[in-house]
Amino acid sequence: MDRSTKIYLLTLLIFGGGIFLSIHYGNALYVGAQLSSEPVSVGSFWDNLRTTFLTQLSHPLALLLVQIIVIMTAARTFGILISKFSQPPVIGEIFAGVLLGPSLLGLFFPEISALLFPKSSFQNLHFLSQIGLLLFMFVVGMELDFDKLKQQSKASVVISHISIIFPFFLGTILAYVIYPSFASTTVTFTAFSLFIGIAMSITAFPVLARILKDRNLTKTSYGAMSLTCAAADDATAWYILAIVIAVSTSTNLLMSVLMLIPIVIYITVMLFVVKPFLRSLGSPIQNQSLDMKVTTIVLVILLFSSLTTELLGIHALFGAFMAGVMMPSTSESELKERIAPRLEYVSLLVLLPLFFALTGLRTQINLLESQHWIICLAIIVVAVVGKFIGSAVASRLMGISWRDSLAIGALMNTRGLMELVVLNIGYELGILSPILFTMFVIMALVTTFMTGPLLYLIDLGFKKQ
Repeated sequence: MDRSTKIYLLTLLIFGGGIFLSIHYGNALYVGAQLSSEPVSVGSFWDNLRTTFLTQLSHPLALLLVQIIVIMTAARTFGILISKFSQPPVIGEIFAGVLLGPSLLGLFFPEISALLFPKSSFQNLHFLSQIGLLLFMFVVGMELDFDKLKQQSKASVVISHISIIFPFFLGTILAYVIYPSFASTTVTFTAFSLFIGIAMSITAFPVLARILKDRNLTKTSYGAMSLTCAAADDATAWYILAIVIAVSTSTNLLMSVLMLIPIVIYITVMLFVVKPFLRSLGSPIQNQSLDMKVTTIVLVILLFSSLTTELLGIHALFGAFMAGVMMPSTSESELKERIAPRLEYVSLLVLLPLFFALTGLRTQINLLESQHWIICLAIIVVAVVGKFIGSAVASRLMGISWRDSLAIGALMNTRGLMELVVLNIGYELGILSPILFTMFVIMALVTTFMTGPLLYLIDLGFKKQ
């Protein structure tokens, strides 16, 4: 036996014995009930274990960890399953969130639903999901390369703007029809119609990019055009959304106009102060590793920008998006390529599924009655006509072939995650009721699911010709 082993064993013997003796004699000082030494039956042991487990599960941290495990597992499982049918995984992840909500789990297994997702835990899920959305919107902003957008043809600008204005117009008409039945008495028609309009106008740029990549369509003429249009669409739609939120949260028209002044100041500071600073920060990154200092500065700018827009009343997500847009272009620095994957993995794998689950918990399909399904169908029809037909006709007017025009229309009709972000903002502002929120979630799922089959049918139809 070597010297180190002897010292180790001697230490255990001396101090271990000392601990035992101090506990043994110290028990005499305790005046409460002593531990029982009576034999315990197997039944009482399991009952006690079950009670202890349920008690500990009610602890906020333990419950949150269980929720994250369940949500991540369900989201990844359904994402993988839906991808087997040539659909983007995000559809399966959204569907998993709906299934975990009152529409299925809460309807058929209310005890399990109440145990896993008590209403008292919604706040924790909400905060974590919002952090995930901030990171995601930051990445989306980084993916929009405005230098490349400026180089694109006027056709892409015309198509993207028509694909916003036309569905927005149809959305305001739809709002006029459903406002008396579905809007709260505290919501003005202006706020309601503007929000329905923007909900009809959104295109899911990240989902569209994933569809093009999975189908090897990125280098096709209509794939490149639709990606450019979707990028311009997303950027424009988010600026419009900021204005819509400002108008929705103001009490009168003059206040709405005045609220735009600090927003303009914020955007000016981001363009002429933050953007040059980030450019100078990213310059030394070329051919060097990304250190903790630079990452910290970027994250602080992201959080500060989000905080500013939240305080301005236009939602923290717009600030995260703006921070991403202000990042230096790929031609100026490698900062985007270095930092985006780090944030993307955390947001997509861990935090965004919590957002899908929260959306699912807010989606109550069981509330829809027969007349509601007619309105839901009308919402889907308006959404498809506005985005698919609007984008396709605009593309054809720009001289693009009918085949490519229809393909662009099908791709621009993809809504997915971006639509859910807008819908949740409307829900939190009280503009969308639970029933209307549910119908729009169904619309988002249907229009996103349509993209793959529509592209297949378009290809099939023109191959026959």
